[in-house]
Amino acid sequence: MTMPLVRDNQAVALFPGQGALTPGAGLPWVSEKSWDMVRAISEITDVDIAHLLLTADHDEVVRTDNAQLATFALSLVGWHCHLENHDSPAFFIGHSLGEFTALVAAGVIDYVSGARLVLARGQAMQRANEVHPGTMAALMGGDDDALSRLSEINDLWLANFNGEGQTVVSGSLDAIAELEQRGKELGWRRVTRLKVGGAFHSPLMATAQEELDRVLAATEFQQIDGQVIANVDGNIRSGGDEWRSLLSRQLTQPVQFLRSVEVLPPTVERTVEMPPGTVLTGLTKRIRSFTEQDSVRPRKDQP
Repeated sequence: MTMPLVRDNQAVALFPGQGALTPGAGLPWVSEKSWDMVRAISEITDVDIAHLLLTADHDEVVRTDNAQLATFALSLVGWHCHLENHDSPAFFIGHSLGEFTALVAAGVIDYVSGARLVLARGQAMQRANEVHPGTMAALMGGDDDALSRLSEINDLWLANFNGEGQTVVSGSLDAIAELEQRGKELGWRRVTRLKVGGAFHSPLMATAQEELDRVLAATEFQQIDGQVIANVDGNIRSGGDEWRSLLSRQLTQPVQFLRSVEVLPPTVERTVEMPPGTVLTGLTKRIRSFTEQDSVRPRKDQP
């Protein structure tokens, strides 16, 4: 499967993180030609990804190491399905895990390197949470004062800036429990604990960062003519070795999704989101207006 030479300068491709995955997410996709990506990534990683996408139950699907590989593979199935009838967008944004998929789609790394990185990342994050248990929570309805008051709780860190009025934090189990009790006192309308396998994008992932760095050191990064927007600072880049540091830092630093969307040129009028789900489409439409927003669907579901 080759990347088309033509880039659509008016479009941005969106690649979701592991939280978008649900049991049976691969069922609509098994008859697609691009389902071969699932078999290929299974061989590279020695993980039965078809099982994770088709028959695994909820507990198995949401386990961090499983969810990351399965989401990565399914997003690439959707990506290659998209390329059968469309030019490649010129811009790419991935959320957390999705940044690795975005780099593969953009051509910065090949899918073999991407699969190996995602395998190492997911396993390292799973182990890090076993050593330093934690979780995450979504906060709604707060202002700048509410943000500043989060510092009153120990072992709590900002993890995702997803848009105006929606911030995600990571912390120890005790810290998130305290936040649930004190949320309204601190100025938040709602605190929602997320069903995730760790305190991602926080210092509790430091040991995972060390493990990932070893695989990143052996990965080759290419320069491209497209543009990938980095999670850690929301800046536009065209590939290259600096992605080793950016991907490493992403494990322990917040995802700047709000800024990533804001820096898109005004000429970008369309978004297209890869499977599974439409979470990023919902987030982007709250940040700025686009003339068209779509998600990739199997051919049998397309009009």
